[in-house]
Amino acid sequence: MPGTPTIRRRLDRLLTASLGALLAVTMQTAPARADVGDVTEYPITTPESFPAGITAGPDRALWFAESEANKIGRITTGGTVTEFAVPTASSFPFDITRGPDRALWFTEGFGDRIGRITTAGTVTEFPLPVAGSFPLGITLGADRALWFTENGTNKIGRMRVDGTVTEYAIPTPDSFPYHIAAGPGGVWFTETIAGKIGRVDFSGNVTEYPLPTGFEFPSDIAAGPGGMWFTASEHIGRITESGTLTLFPLPTPFSGADGITRGPDGNMWFAEQSGLIGRITPAGEITEFEVPQGAAKVPFNIATGPDQAVWFTELFGNAIGRVEALPRRGSGPSAAAQQAALTVPRHEHPRPLVPCRTGTPPGAASFCR
Repeated sequence: MPGTPTIRRRLDRLLTASLGALLAVTMQTAPARADVGDVTEYPITTPESFPAGITAGPDRALWFAESEANKIGRITTGGTVTEFAVPTASSFPFDITRGPDRALWFTEGFGDRIGRITTAGTVTEFPLPVAGSFPLGITLGADRALWFTENGTNKIGRMRVDGTVTEYAIPTPDSFPYHIAAGPGGVWFTETIAGKIGRVDFSGNVTEYPLPTGFEFPSDIAAGPGGMWFTASEHIGRITESGTLTLFPLPTPFSGADGITRGPDGNMWFAEQSGLIGRITPAGEITEFEVPQGAAKVPFNIATGPDQAVWFTELFGNAIGRVEALPRRGSGPSAAAQQAALTVPRHEHPRPLVPCRTGTPPGAASFCR
């Protein structure tokens, strides 16, 4: 593990990209016959909203968190966007999940709150017990409670629908708990700085599984075939309930793998901040699909929609993207698909963009490498 100064340098290294240089996002017309991997993009109403987390709602729409605009967005499968303001100013809404009550629940990093929004747009906020908790990832557990990572206090939180909170400490200090997902034996989460995958059972017992070098920078995690699947900078990983780890190297170097979800085709789909959407089969075969001008848009989080497609947020592109995940009748392989070998040169694993615990106002400076 690197020392504390190194951790601070990594967390405080702000992205220096100029937002003014980004090209304007325009909606692309979907092809008459879509092939697997074809991408359609829909602009968000509010400029520079920095959309982060995304999830399928109970109303056959996708819901997403706008970290800079301080809003929760809703997009239909036809591309119509509606936005709802979060009451606490500059709260940094980041991740979002479907709850047990037909509402959506989301984290407010700088607001130290967990938010709840109904499908009609009514927002309720629940303050966390400790200031500086900086909640980031959130998921619905099998116990019908909301589980979330507390990045600022190095804990995992559990909230009932009435707002009652229980917290569980992570054994490794300064582990940077990030994303979280329900899985076998409890909920599983990533520890980005510690280079570990964690699990907490419903009794509050925390188990940690170190990655091979500790420098893989695990990001998102989701249940899938054979265990929990996670992104780790330049790898896609799988961990079984017993802790057996397998890493699959990505074809594209410096790709910054981030969000991951189980797709409608039974494969795992993931976002690459370098501008790609990837797919990995249970056997580890990887295909990458290009997002137009994707390196400037930064594909970030990803979810499977009610329309049998995969949807993703563009952190800097100010748009929601849709990827065709299943072949249409009579369609052939997508010309955008880039089938790549799984052997890549060895080099340092760069860390993807993650939220900063800096207390700065939300925006570009809220995301560090």
